[in-house]
Amino acid sequence: MIRRIFLCVMVLTISASTAFAADPFRPSRGTFPPIEKATAYRGELVFVDHVNRRGSLRLHVDGHFREGRLHHFAMLPYGEIYYRGAPADLRDIPIGTVLYGLFYLPPEPEISAVPNITGNDPTAPPENHAILLEDGPSLCLREGKAWQLKEIEINGDEGNLVASLERKTEGVGLDGEQTLTIDRSTRIWRGKELLGLDDLVSEEAWPAQGKKQLEGQTAQLALAWHPRYLYQQFHVSDIWLDEMAMNVAAERQRQRHIRLIRTRWMPAIVQSADHDKFGKATVTVTLFGGMSESLYADFKPGLGGKMAAAENTLRTWWPDHDGMDGRIVAVTKNEEEPPRGSSGISVKFEVPLILEGFRPGAIVRLRPQNWPNVKPPVEERVRGFEDRWPSPDLFRR
Repeated sequence: MIRRIFLCVMVLTISASTAFAADPFRPSRGTFPPIEKATAYRGELVFVDHVNRRGSLRLHVDGHFREGRLHHFAMLPYGEIYYRGAPADLRDIPIGTVLYGLFYLPPEPEISAVPNITGNDPTAPPENHAILLEDGPSLCLREGKAWQLKEIEINGDEGNLVASLERKTEGVGLDGEQTLTIDRSTRIWRGKELLGLDDLVSEEAWPAQGKKQLEGQTAQLALAWHPRYLYQQFHVSDIWLDEMAMNVAAERQRQRHIRLIRTRWMPAIVQSADHDKFGKATVTVTLFGGMSESLYADFKPGLGGKMAAAENTLRTWWPDHDGMDGRIVAVTKNEEEPPRGSSGISVKFEVPLILEGFRPGAIVRLRPQNWPNVKPPVEERVRGFEDRWPSPDLFRR
């Protein structure tokens, strides 16, 4: 559960400009890169290929959106995604959502799902592999920011909402007082209720016509595309009026992601493989970060399980058949704060026959015996080394 609810809009501001990092950082294979080497960008999500964990952003640079060229990105294998304050997958995030991202150069450009192709465009950032993507509410909950509702003005079926956010330090996100549009498409969440504009008008919480002062009521606002987005105007798609409403939204998203991981298995990176006789081995992996604690708690010494090879997009082949049955022999938690992308949890997994895909630095998926032993949908499986629909050519200019 969320212990503190600090509420803000799903609006993001770039922390870099066209003066992109002079020395972009390229992570090494098999390591978690230092977060201070990442470059932050903000943009509107306009395309998603969730199978390959990649998509496209309309970046916000120097006070306006880059209208001409999209920024194609891929998630690093250990890249974390958050939506509405809970772990998420790209498939969970609606098109048009504005996202914060922390990016690096592609670790291995020759096998990247999104080649780093900038041409001669000096404004195109070369960092296109994300270690973190999160929407505005997730960032606000993490940073402890709160928006205050100051005034509502209703004019027929539409209106304007004036909200203010104070940021004491420089960084990403809107600052100061903003005027945002609302209408009858705006969803208003209160407790476990879903309300509309007419409901608040009938309760006399909002006026049927004209203005009303809201006296600094805190609320979380999710912003959507506005026809004048080039001029930093936004439309409110969702409003969460209280802590219960936000908790409900976060918990629903969390449970959706838990089901996804249980049926696709926990992603991890191989740290070492200790070989024994006749192909037997103990494979030590580090579980990736950004998951619910209940998923990590399912990994316990003595339990059986299965490990399957995966590629950098986290796609597997036919894990319930070509995975290797084995046993969890040890689970250790690093007491130090793990780097972004890592859970800090190491699992030693004993297999009767080691596979090529279990070499150090390789990506695997692992399940304890109480998770479903199923194969993912056919479009999510790898049926050949070059079978990655759509191909990287989709992103070439």
